[in-house]
Amino acid sequence: MIMEKQYDDKTIQQYYHELKDFVMAHTEDVMKNPRAFIRYPFIDPGSVYDGNVWDWDTFWSVYGFLNLADEYEDSSVKERLVEHAKGNVYNFFDHQLEDGYIPMMIEVADWPEPYLNMKHKEGVMMNMHKPFLCRQICLISEYIQDYSWVETYLDNIEKYFSCYDKNYYFEHCGLYVWCDDIMIGMDNDPATFGRPKFSTANIFLNSFMCLELEAAAVIFEKFGKQERASYYRDKKACLEKAIQEECWDKRDKFFYSVDVDIKTRKFEWFHQGLGVFWKTLPIKIRVWSGFIPMYAGIATKEQAEEMVKHIFDKDTFDSDYGLTTLAKDEKMFDLSVTNNPSNWLGPIWGVANYVVFRGLLNYGFRKEAELMYKRMITLLGTDLEKTGSIHEYYNPFNGEPIMNGGFINWNVLALNMEAELNGKEPMLKSETL
Repeated sequence: MIMEKQYDDKTIQQYYHELKDFVMAHTEDVMKNPRAFIRYPFIDPGSVYDGNVWDWDTFWSVYGFLNLADEYEDSSVKERLVEHAKGNVYNFFDHQLEDGYIPMMIEVADWPEPYLNMKHKEGVMMNMHKPFLCRQICLISEYIQDYSWVETYLDNIEKYFSCYDKNYYFEHCGLYVWCDDIMIGMDNDPATFGRPKFSTANIFLNSFMCLELEAAAVIFEKFGKQERASYYRDKKACLEKAIQEECWDKRDKFFYSVDVDIKTRKFEWFHQGLGVFWKTLPIKIRVWSGFIPMYAGIATKEQAEEMVKHIFDKDTFDSDYGLTTLAKDEKMFDLSVTNNPSNWLGPIWGVANYVVFRGLLNYGFRKEAELMYKRMITLLGTDLEKTGSIHEYYNPFNGEPIMNGGFINWNVLALNMEAELNGKEPMLKSETL
């Protein structure tokens, strides 16, 4: 049973309108003009991330801002939001390398070209653009009801997936892996951070990749390329099957990231005939990303019912201020920050709460989703009242901000929550069940 804190509807509405006014008043702060080797307009997260184009950050920014785009008094804001959203995509394709590699971030700096591209050309294998590129294309195109602006990039999309398949796909288990633990979106996710290269098939990467493959199918379908659309949907189906077989833990009733560094070998004497028949080993660390299969529609109804118990377990993920990013009883749980300001070892992040919220709605858990919204809007509204700003992430025990005031980005998603509870379709309609 979920023990719900009592919320005053009037206060909730007040926080909603205050956050909405704040976001709309600061929209111009995150819409950036071309600079250095970033040739197209773009959107950055705000705060300390000025002048950086990021992969999943830009996706969620666009996701949140397009939800508001029709409500700006100045109609030109909507046009420029679309222009900057397209610019995000153009900038990444602009720096795609011949082998299909696309960087996950383009930084305005004193480099002759994007740093990550330089390293890749030098033969240093790093993670590439997370699976949010085709999804951002679909997000924008569904909003403007026009896909024609990406027709010239169909070959680029094919090369992008080819690069993933060549460098990051483990055919033996049917899952994608992170190359290393650098810039994985959740910077210090203990299921990946500090582990050997090419060893972790993260549930985050694979769940979102299912949606990316579906987005690719939608794009090719729009241009009458049904064969390619079917190809990507078949790949999606195979990946979903692999996630179910390798990542779902029947005992713990949880989706885990898994270790793919499993060696099969022949033994000459002592262990002859025993063999290794398992493809992966579970990395039994309960990270919020274990709930993404609900957002992605991978979980069965029965699995979703079990996952809800984890979401609202006071000893693990549940707090009065939102969902923690790491279970509270994990040994790695830590709220402190270092010189890298991004900490995912427990603090509350807006994007994690939105993804889980949407997953709950996907499986019919409306009451639970509503509670998550009330917690999120209260957290941000209280911060706004106290500090005049909103922050990147928060303390789950007292709701106090931890780091980076002025961080807009996916905090905007709290407004999407309210809209979706009131019947509005998600901005990317192809992702609803």
